[in-house]
Amino acid sequence: MFGIAWGIVSIVLMVAAGEGLRKGQEEQTRNLGKDVMIVFHGRTSLQAGGTHAGRVVHWEDEDLPVIEAETPDCQYAIPELEQDTVRAHSNFNNAALTVTGSHPQFAYIRTLDVGQGRFYDWDDMREARRVAFLGSDASKQLFPGRNPVGENVYLNDFPFVVIGVMAKKKQDSSYDGWDVNKIFIPFSAMRRDFPDKPPGTPTTFDQLLVTPKSVEQHTACKHEVRAALARMHRYDPADKEACPIWDTVQEAQAFKTMTDGMKYFLGAVGIVTLLLGGIGVMNVMLVAVRERTREIGVRKAIGAPAGTILRQFFVEALIIALLSGAVGLGVAFGFCALVNLLPMPDFFAGLIPDWTSALVSTGLLGTIAVAAALYPARRAASIDPIEALRYEAGG
Repeated sequence: MFGIAWGIVSIVLMVAAGEGLRKGQEEQTRNLGKDVMIVFHGRTSLQAGGTHAGRVVHWEDEDLPVIEAETPDCQYAIPELEQDTVRAHSNFNNAALTVTGSHPQFAYIRTLDVGQGRFYDWDDMREARRVAFLGSDASKQLFPGRNPVGENVYLNDFPFVVIGVMAKKKQDSSYDGWDVNKIFIPFSAMRRDFPDKPPGTPTTFDQLLVTPKSVEQHTACKHEVRAALARMHRYDPADKEACPIWDTVQEAQAFKTMTDGMKYFLGAVGIVTLLLGGIGVMNVMLVAVRERTREIGVRKAIGAPAGTILRQFFVEALIIALLSGAVGLGVAFGFCALVNLLPMPDFFAGLIPDWTSALVSTGLLGTIAVAAALYPARRAASIDPIEALRYEAGG
């Protein structure tokens, strides 16, 4: 009985742990960005079109309309320009923060949820308004204990009106620092007030943020972006050093493959435990048949048919197995619920029991129970009543 219960517990808990790890990492990836690919500029490693290897490539403002026209599988391709040397202060405090400029879709792509106020919009972009959206920690530093919306924050002494504050965000990966410690302003204002520094030019920016129209289109989208940038900047499209891409979609798919493999392996361990528990039930029932041999002989001698004997032992074994399974399911789901009451690390979403695995393990349990019950029941039904009446238990 314990073997079957433990097998069920093992399957449910192992699959639940794998699912919790997968969902936790998925949530962390989503906090960095929604299916985002960060396209950095680099240095060529291949000769192409008469140009030598080792040439530094910079993305330009004029690249954006071309990319938009030549990447039908991409949903967004927006620039990002940032400075970490801007002096930031309010009327209450100073802070060393990164200032980032981009397009309004940046909030959606990078999962910048609004806690107060709003994010900048296209009207702010068109008019290059000096408005700022603060990361949650940046807000606490610059405006301790105050509501910053409507207040001024000074960036290199330029006054920017705070229009919003980001909701608290957990983030375990980044390419340029934590979002909670940043100030976000419209790209047009960033370009005017804080242009790219040498060796960049007033028309270059740091990186492109690209999202595919769907996860299935992400490979095609990435290929189209590489081809468009290579054509405009005259380098080989196969030169990945010239155009390094951090592909969070590919990383998420690789992680899912790893966690699925781990989940299936752990599930297989549980199934083996379940099989061993079934063998234990069969052995218990065989001992029961042996100990009750005289009882079986008496019942057959007074006319009990073999089918009745078979059914009795079959049902007894089935009840033992099913009760064990029910206990195992109850313990597993109860344990998951208790563990999930505890605080979890950011990368782990808790023990998430999967009803599919519970139903599969229940189906396996039923199959094993039938197999474990059938042999002892058939053996009991085939006992000769005369030999059974002569049998002495323990003899």
